[in-house]
Amino acid sequence: MENPSQPVTADKASVRLNRFFVLDTNVLLHDPNALYAFKGVVIAIPFVVLEELDKFKKEPGEKGRNAREAIRTLDTLRKNGCLSKGVPLNHNTDGAILKIIANPTEINFTKVSKDPYDLKDNFILQTVHNLVKEGLKVTLVSKDINVRVKADVLGLDAEDYTKGKIDYEQFYKGWTRISVPGVDLKIIDAKRVNTVVNTKEIFPNEFFILENQDNTTQYKLFRYLGENKFKEVSDLSLFNSFQAKNVQQLMALDLLMDDNVQLVTLLGPAGTGKTFLALLVGLYKVAHQKAFRKLLVTRPVVALGADIGYLPGDIQEKLHYWMQPVHDNLEFIYSKLLRGVEPHYNLSEQKESKERGRRKRYNDALYASPDTNIVLQLQRRGILSLEAITYMRGRSIPYQFVLIDEVQNLTPHEVKTIVSRAGEGTKVILAGDPYQIDSPYLDFTSNGLTVTTEKFKEFDIFGSVFLEISERSELAKLAAEVL
Repeated sequence: MENPSQPVTADKASVRLNRFFVLDTNVLLHDPNALYAFKGVVIAIPFVVLEELDKFKKEPGEKGRNAREAIRTLDTLRKNGCLSKGVPLNHNTDGAILKIIANPTEINFTKVSKDPYDLKDNFILQTVHNLVKEGLKVTLVSKDINVRVKADVLGLDAEDYTKGKIDYEQFYKGWTRISVPGVDLKIIDAKRVNTVVNTKEIFPNEFFILENQDNTTQYKLFRYLGENKFKEVSDLSLFNSFQAKNVQQLMALDLLMDDNVQLVTLLGPAGTGKTFLALLVGLYKVAHQKAFRKLLVTRPVVALGADIGYLPGDIQEKLHYWMQPVHDNLEFIYSKLLRGVEPHYNLSEQKESKERGRRKRYNDALYASPDTNIVLQLQRRGILSLEAITYMRGRSIPYQFVLIDEVQNLTPHEVKTIVSRAGEGTKVILAGDPYQIDSPYLDFTSNGLTVTTEKFKEFDIFGSVFLEISERSELAKLAAEVL
């Protein structure tokens, strides 16, 4: 987006009247405040965009809310004058002019069908074309890739709406690898890490993997705590049965186990253990440590592929299908715990007594009968709650361990709405795969998961880990790499 080097005011004399940005409907549906992202230029909205906003305003969810907010903003701006002639957007020194452009009477590059609304994208492109013919410098702003391709074919300037997007190359992973000589690695501890790490360029809770430059399997892991202080991270075991399978999972476990880190984002491709680790620690924190009252799990209802239609049953029965990954992970944890609590006859009497006590504690905390579905058992005991993300608005959630899965399909505003539900003593985990996005208007750099990670990285109550290593199976790992 262009921004003149000299300050401008909101009056027409100081705004560059020959510089136009034409907004597509999807820009306003993505960000209803997009009008205010442009400085010192003319913002043009084709009339067909108003018609589309009117169509979308009745939809439930984020898209409908944004359409209604955009319409209310335009209605407020009518007080500043006639929209077709141009009205000032701001009353400060960074203002712009907003104009509504009437639909063109004909489209030069395609035949008009009986239903002109079918060609709404072409109406927008023709509007841009007509403005260019008037000698104006015009850029079409659209989040629709195909519209930008069409514009290029017609010789029109077009770009994506980039406000809030994160640079793919500079994305914050939450950890850094540093190679050091093997001799130095042996003597480096938490007090000596700053000899190889520049603390002026790192963020709170960022991890550093110090590797032997001659043998990368030898390493030490440290987490930055702020104020030039580091913590060496060592392996840990949960329920005496689960340990991290790689250094990235160890980082994730360290953040999940730290109650001072109130917001954690776990990113990475399928099979890296994001959901599993969050559920495991949540179960441990709630059922074993009693650090939280409940484990609350929710995820957006976004289908992979064609929707199969309405699902039968009450809300819990409907949620069962969307929560199947949660069921799968909890059943795996449960089955391994059962295997892990079999009697060990070669133990001494004292150790066997401790083992029986451990089995009883896990049995009391997690389940009453091995024949009962573990998810239902946890729900009945008040340990687990599976909820629809649709009904999170307006709630206050105190003293709970909250996992929000598949966050890559949420907008930054939706994530804000959900995370702001966190009450006193609540820890929130955002997990997702930014490479598998099902929403048509989101990508790696603009979805709520990556945007939240980037905006929170400077705060000491936040931590993030990008997991790269698939541990699900050799087949899953190969599929993630080659498909």
